[in-house]
Amino acid sequence: MSIKDKAAEAKNASIHLAAAPASIKNKALKAIAVALEEKKDEIISANQADLENATKDNLAAPLLKRLKFQQDKIKEAIEGLNSVIRLADPVGVTSNALELDKGLELFKVSSPIGVIGIVFESRPDALVQISSLCLKSGNAVMMKGGSEAANTNRILADIISDAGIAAGIPEGWLTLVEARSDVADMLSLDKFIDLIIPRGSNEFVQYIMKNTNIPVLGHADGICHVYIDKLADIEMAINIAVDSKCQYVAVCNAAETLLVHKDIAKKILPKLKFAFEKKGVEIRGCANTLKTITVKAATEEDWCTEYLDLIVSVKIVDKFDDAVNHINTFGSGHTDVIVTEDKKRGIKFMDYVDSADVFLNCSSRFADGFRYGLGAEVGISTNKIHARGPVGLEGLMIYKWRLMGNGHVVSDYSGENAKTFTHRVLDKNFNE
Repeated sequence: MSIKDKAAEAKNASIHLAAAPASIKNKALKAIAVALEEKKDEIISANQADLENATKDNLAAPLLKRLKFQQDKIKEAIEGLNSVIRLADPVGVTSNALELDKGLELFKVSSPIGVIGIVFESRPDALVQISSLCLKSGNAVMMKGGSEAANTNRILADIISDAGIAAGIPEGWLTLVEARSDVADMLSLDKFIDLIIPRGSNEFVQYIMKNTNIPVLGHADGICHVYIDKLADIEMAINIAVDSKCQYVAVCNAAETLLVHKDIAKKILPKLKFAFEKKGVEIRGCANTLKTITVKAATEEDWCTEYLDLIVSVKIVDKFDDAVNHINTFGSGHTDVIVTEDKKRGIKFMDYVDSADVFLNCSSRFADGFRYGLGAEVGISTNKIHARGPVGLEGLMIYKWRLMGNGHVVSDYSGENAKTFTHRVLDKNFNE
């Protein structure tokens, strides 16, 4: 079957899946969770083969870490599935109801987008997260994973697709494509695919964005900042900075740059250096940082680099506004943090920093669909469209305007004796 035929099958499946009741979708998700547990040894074996091949091919350490899908990741994937089951069905939710005239009622009702095309690198856990969210939201999904994870992706896709179909989900709801040439083909199928979500490097995402007419949701970089304000609690700031950088370095919500107010720099930088060096982190500092602690000199390129590694750049700023300006200049609009004891300064930071996620006194690593209670996420969006930040079920929904009448015609509302609209807000749902 050609990729075009697979996309047509997915489009057909999406129409039926959009109307599937919540009970069937939850039954399928539960079946997938059970199947992953039952076949975990096969999954681990397939992943081990991918890890061995990737090691031979000298895959970069951050990508190698993302590729790993062993017992702990399987457990997390199952927990994620169970959390998605617990979420309310996002389909058919009335967000607005309006009487246009007596007996003529307009409803704005949530509905699935249709067919979601996902192109991702290295992370097999993304396949489980994305497919579960697409299923719950009534969307069919076409996925292209990286060749380095071919064995793992194949077995996961087979398990998930088969379990879903056995539970009553239409055939073709999940398609895995594997050839590199399939990416270009997917990007041309705007007749069948409604949204593309890329997950990978900046270069990879930019390629996707420039080579398709299909709407793209995602982010190119994760250049996240922690700004340590002059009124920060020093121990809190150190803990947040270390967690933001080190808890898991190979992800887009890990901090890459620390901004430190000059009034607190001499007190905190030696302690930060000690804490980071204990974790094996290389510090690259601005000229003023070098006057306080002995570290490697930062270059202009460091301020716009997503390391995804045990490296952090540090810059001392003269005032609050300088920190905000630096973030808005060099940041990627992903996640940025302020540490301060002054709540008003924290809220001002949130108001002025133009990012999808803005945090006060907590780690940047909280920017995650599961941690936000979204069940999981299909990706992080730095776009300013219908979805921003971690994209869960809500970001996979669009809406329909449903108008219910009783023989109403527009000609009655025009001319000399035109009827007038009432435009009265209704407190009711479409299905009532």
